[in-house]
Amino acid sequence: MLRRRSHFFVLIDNALSVKAEKEEEQKEEEPTASPFEEYLQTLLQLKTTSADQFDNLEKHTQWGIEFVEKYNKFVKERLEIENNYAKQIRNLSKKYQPKKNSREEEESKYTFCRAFFTTLNELNDYAGQHEVIAENLTSQIFIELTRYLQEVKAERKTHFHDGRKAQQYIESSWKQLESCKRRFERDCKEADRAQQYFEKMDADINVTKADVEKARQQAQMRHQMASDSKSDYSSYLQKFNQEQNDHYHTIIPNIFQKLQDMEEKRIERIGACMKTFAEVDRQVLPIVGKCLDGMTTAAESIEPKTDSQQVVESYKSGFEPPSDVEFEDYGQAMKRTVSENSLSNAKEGKEKPAGKSKPKLWPFIKNKNKGSGPEDFSHLPPEQRRKKLQGKIDDLNKDIHKEMDQRDALTKMKDVYIKNPQMGDPTSVDPRLTEIAQNIEKLQAEAQKFEGWLAEVEERMPSKSDSHRRSGLYEIQSNIAVSNNCAQDRERPLSSPDGSYTEEQNTETQVKANINPTPNTNPIPTTMPDDEEFDDDDEPLATIGTCKALYPFEGHNEGTIAVAEGELLYVIEEDKGDGWTRVRRNQDEEGYVPTSYIEVNLEPNAKGAMTYI
Repeated sequence: MLRRRSHFFVLIDNALSVKAEKEEEQKEEEPTASPFEEYLQTLLQLKTTSADQFDNLEKHTQWGIEFVEKYNKFVKERLEIENNYAKQIRNLSKKYQPKKNSREEEESKYTFCRAFFTTLNELNDYAGQHEVIAENLTSQIFIELTRYLQEVKAERKTHFHDGRKAQQYIESSWKQLESCKRRFERDCKEADRAQQYFEKMDADINVTKADVEKARQQAQMRHQMASDSKSDYSSYLQKFNQEQNDHYHTIIPNIFQKLQDMEEKRIERIGACMKTFAEVDRQVLPIVGKCLDGMTTAAESIEPKTDSQQVVESYKSGFEPPSDVEFEDYGQAMKRTVSENSLSNAKEGKEKPAGKSKPKLWPFIKNKNKGSGPEDFSHLPPEQRRKKLQGKIDDLNKDIHKEMDQRDALTKMKDVYIKNPQMGDPTSVDPRLTEIAQNIEKLQAEAQKFEGWLAEVEERMPSKSDSHRRSGLYEIQSNIAVSNNCAQDRERPLSSPDGSYTEEQNTETQVKANINPTPNTNPIPTTMPDDEEFDDDDEPLATIGTCKALYPFEGHNEGTIAVAEGELLYVIEEDKGDGWTRVRRNQDEEGYVPTSYIEVNLEPNAKGAMTYI
């Protein structure tokens, strides 16, 4: 019995040895990597590739955002340049704008000055268009890109957060799958060892039945555990495969698609901003073109002839040009017939130094007194005086109309107060109405004063017909004077009190005719209303009357004489209509004084001799 049992154990041992050898041979023949392991290696590579793609996309999208920031900074610097340029252009235009003074009115008369002022205004509008460019760049690009940068940064952060979260989830599932696989593998190995142990115990005749039963139960338990692990591993593997499929075919592609859409929107946004950048300039081109057209039109409106004529009108004096200088024949004996007064003055004139009276063209004498001139503008030439007086009258009339408008408005207000006492006291308007009435009265008096001066100027200004008539008369009288061998000299007023032009340049020519004219010949007038005045350099003018100074006169300018109030003087030349009378104090002192400053008493014969024909 023992011998048979021993033989049985030997057979078992031999069988186990053969089985072990076969298992070792099978292990040696099996490949080192199972299909599952190859799958795991492929999955690991996919995980690594996915992580690398996220890193690449993260770098690229970050670079794209930095590019947007750089472009936005470029736009900001451009709009700052536009603002600074517009500010400098406005300052330039303001710098050369005409100042609010009388010079502005003077300059505005000329077309080239008006063209320049128009250019300055158009340039100011041109600067405004650059401000519009800066405003549009700010509102349409800079502010929008700044807000978009905040949005795209938040969107990018969200997408990469979702990608990392999905990556972490699949990695966690992968770890759980490996854990289930290792547990299943471990349980399978434990079940195999338990089965082998059970078989060994069952084959051993020396082992008790209880031990064999215990080994059998242990083997069954291990097999059950292996079966459970297999079931868990199978179900989790199926779940993992589904999650992996969703991860690589749905979740990650969706995230990548969102990142791609975000990148495309960013690029599209940059393109739109670049287009807007150009459109902002194009939108102002029509207005800029109008500004430039305005400058061109202003330049084309310049009229040189009109401006030169304006200068002529501005400085036209109203004086008539002098007549021709007569020939003085000193080769023949000169016969003079003088009045009693002239004779007495001729004797007095013998003691007068030669060359005392020199002919001068007084309009060219420079002004020694830089004062503002009298109120009636008598220091100006007739034409200029007329313009100044007319301008003053126009200003006064404007002020009168303004005061009248205020009076009418207050009158209406007073009527409203009378009808509706609750709105105000009617008597509260009376002081202002009284003040306005006084102002109107003063302005009207002032206007009447200037109108009187204007009427006086216009009355004294010669007409063309008078000039022709006087010229013909002068020729007749000049021929008579030459035939009587009367050497004559020309003398003009030297200067007005302030050294500028007097009102009229018309002077009179006195011709001393032969005292024995032919019986049948008409008497020759002793006074001719011409532009020339002839005096003898060697003999002073005759006294034609006396005068009394009503006011003191300084007489600072050349050709004038100072007088004291109440002083008595001799009149040697009557006022020719220019507002000046020539007087003499003694043999050596003579000159011009304002006619309005003296009271003149002319001798009857002399006064008749000064009458114009």
